[in-house]
Amino acid sequence: MPMKSYREAINEALVQEMERDERVILMGEDISGGTGGNGDQDAWGGPLGVTKGLRPKFGPDRVLDTHLAEISFVGAAAGAAATGLRPVVELMFVDFMGVCFDQIFNQAAKFRYMFGGKAVTPMVVRMMYGAGFRAASQHSQCLYPMFTHIPGLKVALPSNAYEAKGLLTQAIRDDDPVMFFEHKMLYDETAEVPDEPYAIPFGEANVTREGDDVTVVAFGRMVNIAGQAADSLAKAGITCTVVDPRTTSPLDTETILETVEETGRLVVVDEAHPRCSMASDIAGLVAENAFGALKAPIRLVTAPHAPVPFSPALEDAYIPSVGKIEDAVRDAMGHGSREAAE
Repeated sequence: MPMKSYREAINEALVQEMERDERVILMGEDISGGTGGNGDQDAWGGPLGVTKGLRPKFGPDRVLDTHLAEISFVGAAAGAAATGLRPVVELMFVDFMGVCFDQIFNQAAKFRYMFGGKAVTPMVVRMMYGAGFRAASQHSQCLYPMFTHIPGLKVALPSNAYEAKGLLTQAIRDDDPVMFFEHKMLYDETAEVPDEPYAIPFGEANVTREGDDVTVVAFGRMVNIAGQAADSLAKAGITCTVVDPRTTSPLDTETILETVEETGRLVVVDEAHPRCSMASDIAGLVAENAFGALKAPIRLVTAPHAPVPFSPALEDAYIPSVGKIEDAVRDAMGHGSREAAE
């Protein structure tokens, strides 16, 4: 099976779905680049080159380089979806959601409900998120909990290239609006990805490894960080089950609860802020439904309740790390910190 980057996997999913269904269109700022100028009409492909090559292949009628006004083109995409097209919108950075949030949570998310189930809104909003890119506070946030809170929206967070292609394919084929989160630090990461199209169903978690001692639930990029921590802990005789929910809405609560009932311990790793986060949501879910199975208090590993720093040293300290996850697992096991163990 060929190795492909996260970026290549997303591009391939877009190409294959656009070839499969002529109703799929792309909209966004700089998704081709150069429009209106005398230069290359495929200069950018988005700020990190994800959509490069699609405009020459599908033309300007299906790859629409928009003006810098999210409130208008996200609203236009919601209307286009309601009238038969299947738009994929690039919001660029999730931090820009504030400009067009009404069009998403007050319009697109509610169309099916407001029209008695007769309206569908097959719309995907692609967004970059996450810290580590030295992009400062206004371009680095993890805002997927805010979208997860809204009924009518589906939320996907692929953790690697294989997941990215399969989840994006499913998102484009889905008849509801999907918020698709792409971590900036994953674009160059590679994984085995089939050439042929495939879709990963929403609401089905992936257990990336199995262990007897602690369940670790992690989201997006944090799945990989949690995996590294699990590898390190295994050398010390502590085995972890790592759960990648893949989607936060719908959420595979059954898999999470089953694994916690098997291990008796839970650590949740979430790059978002701790208040009203997915970490607190999962902790509440387990405390309510599997409290009797717990052998230790639930541990949360999150970013602090603070803006993302621009300072490289502070930003590195801000992000949940392998060491922080190891300490949380050891704490759940009653083993103390790594330093104490050493």
